[in-house]
Amino acid sequence: MSALGNSAALLFNALGGLYLLAVLLRFLLQIAKADFYNPVSQAVVRITDPMVSLFRRFIPGYKGIDFSCLILALVVEAAAICLLITIDGSAIPSVGFIVTWAFVGVLYFIINIYYYAIIASIIMSFVMMFSGNVNPHPILRLIWQLTDPVMAPIRKFIPPMGGLDFSPIFIFIAIGLIQNLLGDMFGINGRIAAVVIGI
Repeated sequence: MSALGNSAALLFNALGGLYLLAVLLRFLLQIAKADFYNPVSQAVVRITDPMVSLFRRFIPGYKGIDFSCLILALVVEAAAICLLITIDGSAIPSVGFIVTWAFVGVLYFIINIYYYAIIASIIMSFVMMFSGNVNPHPILRLIWQLTDPVMAPIRKFIPPMGGLDFSPIFIFIAIGLIQNLLGDMFGINGRIAAVVIGI
């Protein structure tokens, strides 16, 4: 790939990744029943609403879950794979290849969202504790709401001890195991990671 093509690929990867992040955040926040009126939630809705509204015409929701967001994420990932492969100068692969890697990329992206959200929650909680601030920032409140459905089941078996919450440790172990499993199942390598956003 030429230097120009490499720069274009990096730029598109970054922009596509940011949009994909917004779409998947909207989907995950809906599942978590997070505060819709949180400023961050409102920003995510404004960014994604034009395309989500379009997809919602054809893809109905079910039990409060807006599947149009998830399908949009898969379409964005698939389109990004095709464009990045084209920028690389390679031929577009089969539909099966694109659909498979779009699914894997979205799954990886969701896993990474939870991974970094939990890390951010831990750091921001310590900052808040040492600063003496009792009013959490809207971003921290939203992160708590996002991660709570994942961490709550573990807290039932391993409650906080001495004011320390050990549930993130087990979440990180689970994330590592899932990523290793996906890597072994699909044979993820550097070339695949270069054209699939999220890996």
